[in-house]
Amino acid sequence: MSRISQPDPELTHRIGRRGMLGVAAGATAAALLGAATTPATAATTPSTAGHGHDRGRPVLPPGRLGIQLYSLRDKVSTLGFAPVFAELERYGYDEVEFAGYTQGSAGPITLARLRRLARDHGLHPIGSHVGYYSDDPNAYTFAQNLTRVLDDAQALGLQHIGTASGPFRYGDTVDAWKRAAAEFNTYGAAARARGMKFYQHNHSDEFGFASDNPKVRLYDVLLAETDPDLVFLEMDIFWAYAGQFRFSTRPDGTPAPFEPIHYVLRQPHRYPLFHVKDGVSDPQNPFGYQMVDVGDGDIDYRKFITAVNRLRGERLAHHWQTEHDLPADSLRFARRSSAYLHTLREKH
Repeated sequence: MSRISQPDPELTHRIGRRGMLGVAAGATAAALLGAATTPATAATTPSTAGHGHDRGRPVLPPGRLGIQLYSLRDKVSTLGFAPVFAELERYGYDEVEFAGYTQGSAGPITLARLRRLARDHGLHPIGSHVGYYSDDPNAYTFAQNLTRVLDDAQALGLQHIGTASGPFRYGDTVDAWKRAAAEFNTYGAAARARGMKFYQHNHSDEFGFASDNPKVRLYDVLLAETDPDLVFLEMDIFWAYAGQFRFSTRPDGTPAPFEPIHYVLRQPHRYPLFHVKDGVSDPQNPFGYQMVDVGDGDIDYRKFITAVNRLRGERLAHHWQTEHDLPADSLRFARRSSAYLHTLREKH
């Protein structure tokens, strides 16, 4: 059952039209924000994907809607976690994924207090993004301070602990990614020993090609060289489609098409977490699309989430985190995205 306490007053006006909310931070930021989709998914707008007239079961599995708190960093820094968590509870969120445990919030906060605040608002801390490596030996990263990172994750009761850093520490060759994959295996083993899963969150560059072998997609090296029982993936669906837009042709011009969903369908157990972002087509954008609130763009989330849900035993095995890297109004983004996703129903 939905945890939304009241209907979204904007939803009736929004469903049935395609929002064109651009990034309001100038041309430079806009050029950095993009997503892509296939022609088939681009044909589905909120008027067809989001209407509540279908009588199928909800696309969102119960208890599995979260939000990456990076999207709300401006509100956390000015209001603190408690008021933000109260809003998320009101919007119907079930989970939160951290991007740091202070995010500039006013005054110090302990991990115990942070965990208690989330619980008090019915929010389950599901994961956290931490840096992969740094030149600073004291940096809060997996490479420099693995024990501390895992201690903190355990104190928060996290089931997953990961990084949004790409495996580019040693370069973009096949051997460089094998070396990074070996380190990820080490972090994964350490996390598993504490009852957690280590994961890597992609952007679009991971879908590019190895500089020493342009026939090899780097993301495939990561999948092949990491132990599937130790290293998991959080697919950022937005950036995966951006990768499709950028890297469906090899450097020599030969075609190299791929579908993000196919990675998931082949190894669903490797994708416990997803980032749900949306984008509107913008051929002038280097990534092909402009980031918008979930439901205002061209990615067919009814189709994508339903495909995962219909795998045997997988409906409750995944967690769906909304995110917008640079929302014009972060709480409005959180509210509208939850409201939209709660309208989605599977087709019969």
